[in-house]
Amino acid sequence: MDGIIFDVDGTLWDATETVLESWTQAITENSDLDIDVSSPRLRGLFGKTMDEIYRALFPSLPKEEQKRLGDLCFEYENRLLETKPGVLYEGVQEVFLTLSEKIPLFIVSNCQCGYIEIFLKVNGLEDTVKDHLCFGDTLTSKGQTILRLMKENGLQDVVYVGDTKGDYLACQEAGIPFIFAEYGFGDVPEAKDRIKKLTDLLQYAKGVAKGV
Repeated sequence: MDGIIFDVDGTLWDATETVLESWTQAITENSDLDIDVSSPRLRGLFGKTMDEIYRALFPSLPKEEQKRLGDLCFEYENRLLETKPGVLYEGVQEVFLTLSEKIPLFIVSNCQCGYIEIFLKVNGLEDTVKDHLCFGDTLTSKGQTILRLMKENGLQDVVYVGDTKGDYLACQEAGIPFIFAEYGFGDVPEAKDRIKKLTDLLQYAKGVAKGV
C-alpha cells in the first residue's frame, strides 16, 4: 500500500453546528430567502459537490445567484471554522500521527478551497498529510479528484476511507478499495470493509503491512 486517502466530514470530524451557524448568517445577511437550514439537512448535504449543494439549498434562484450566495456561505464557513472548529472524532490525531510515519496520508473532499487547510491547521495535523485535493480545486467528481491526486503523487495501491454512499461510488469510479466509517453520516450497505472507529485503521494497516 502506498497511501491512505481520507474524506473529512463524517469521517474525521463533525462541523455541522459551525456550518449551520455560518450558513444561516450568510443567507440572512445576503438574501431575502426564508430557508430551513437544519443540522439533519446539512448532514444529508455533506459529501455532495458545491454545485449540488447550491441547487439543493437555493432551487428557486438562477444559477448565477445560487453560486453567488453559495460561495458566500462557504466564505463565512471558512472564517468561522478558524475560531469555532468542528468536533474532531476520537482517535484522529493518534491515527494520523501513527500512520503518517509508515504510510503516506492524503485527503480528498468535495469541499471548497481552504477547508482542508483549516481542518489540518486547527487540529495540528499539517505535517501528517502529504497532499490533498478538493472539489474547489478540480471542479470534477470525487472519483476524478481521487484519480488526479493519485496521478500527481504517483500512487498505485491506495484505499479510501469515507462515510457516505457518494464516497463508495467515487471509489468505484476511481477503481480503488473503499473502507466504510460506520460512525459517520451515511449508510453504505454494500461496503465490505468497515471500521467502527477510526483507530480500527491501526490494526488494518498492520495487517496490510504483514501481507494479510
